[in-house]
Amino acid sequence: MQEQKQSFLDQLSESAAKGTFVKLTLSKPASKSSELHNIYARLVEIKGQLHLSFTLRYARRDETKNYLPAEAVKTVSDWLGKDFLQGDLYTTEKDYFFQYNKKREASLRTASPSHASTPNAGHDKAKKRLITADTANYLHLLGVANADGTIKKEGQKKFKQINKYIEIIDNLLAQQALPPKAHIVDMGSGKGYLTFALYDYLTRKLGLDIEMTGIELRPALVDLCNDIASKCGFEHLRFAAQDIRDYQPGHIDMLIALHACDTATDEAIAKGILSDSAIIVVAPCCHKQIRKEMHGHGDMQAILKHGILEERQAELITDGLRALLMEANGYATKVFEFISTEHTSKNLMITGLRAKAQPEAMAKVEAIKQAYGIKHHFLEQLLATPS
Repeated sequence: MQEQKQSFLDQLSESAAKGTFVKLTLSKPASKSSELHNIYARLVEIKGQLHLSFTLRYARRDETKNYLPAEAVKTVSDWLGKDFLQGDLYTTEKDYFFQYNKKREASLRTASPSHASTPNAGHDKAKKRLITADTANYLHLLGVANADGTIKKEGQKKFKQINKYIEIIDNLLAQQALPPKAHIVDMGSGKGYLTFALYDYLTRKLGLDIEMTGIELRPALVDLCNDIASKCGFEHLRFAAQDIRDYQPGHIDMLIALHACDTATDEAIAKGILSDSAIIVVAPCCHKQIRKEMHGHGDMQAILKHGILEERQAELITDGLRALLMEANGYATKVFEFISTEHTSKNLMITGLRAKAQPEAMAKVEAIKQAYGIKHHFLEQLLATPS
């Protein structure tokens, strides 16, 4: 074992034992075809014993594995060099950066500590809120919080949804950074709950220099949101009364469309793809287009004759095809449950990070269309004939 690697592992073991460990990340997959993108580790206490908790981030899912310190160090040793070429260890005493170059030559450098204290190791600790009502005046202006910053009883669900949403975006930004002066567009921004929260988090908490636009069809909501943005001093956030299909943004670095109805979701995704957006986040609503076209063959006919089953199958196929079309056009996608809102029970979310195009995804699209007698998916049509 290289001397540099052993030194890195020794520092990992020592920091866990001394209580100076802050976090560990493993990155730069050794194989370009690896489904495992990176690994993040933190210290947690489980049943009175300290463990290193590893979050393994795959293309379509995350896995968590907990190890006692000695076993954790051995596991990290196995990962470094075989699965990952870089390890970054952060402690309250020093930061350590281990790396293999293209020739698999190891190097280790140190830096002054970037963290002054260690995080709470409680496994079941209280949920940390990325958005807090005491510093978010827009929550009061939107009726979620009282003037003193306490969340209203009727605003609890909305506040939970806001923080879950920001948590998801924060995780995406950890994987895909935005360029300087990024333009973020929220298509179908509604009353702006999530739009305001995201702008607040990106500018005030992360210190990013961004321009953000909320697109909403209802002029009354647009006027309300622009007034709140002005009162909160959000200089680079504006709302426009416009149909998604008519909006011509120039460029979009992050595209968001939550609960845009039926093919409006496809309009939004297409604009994101055609703008080469770094991040796309959509929560689809309604799936009428595919349901009208879809019909099953053979045994499927016996299932799809039931309206509720036909509706659910249409949702599955519509969103599955959306994810595949995004992959074919250069996005690594994840499809997962968000949380329901006060407006709809739909709680599916599709995220896309700019990556390498997967042409083979189109063959899967064609196979699904043929199996269900679908002539076209509206997103496919938009991408084939961009306006």
